[in-house]
Amino acid sequence: MIEQAMPWLGLIGLIGFGGLVAMRRPANASRPGERVRKLGYLGLLGLAGFWLEGAGAAGALGALSLWNHEDTQLALWGRLALLGLIGIHS
Repeated sequence: MIEQAMPWLGLIGLIGFGGLVAMRRPANASRPGERVRKLGYLGLLGLAGFWLEGAGAAGALGALSLWNHEDTQLALWGRLALLGLIGIHS
């Protein structure tokens, strides 16, 4: 069953595009979580999805740049970034 879902897991990586919002509206540097926000660069691991099925889900880690954002809607995208762990696990 998991073998059938592997090609679709890469779509979770689209969450990482939310991290691009951080370029336009970055979180205040004085807010806690600066180190976690820098982990947003791990979203580049999602590029491995072109070669490994399911690894594209790691692209969701790109939304970590929105971690603990002052805008609650953007902070939700930061929490959804944890779904990128599925791509690393697969």
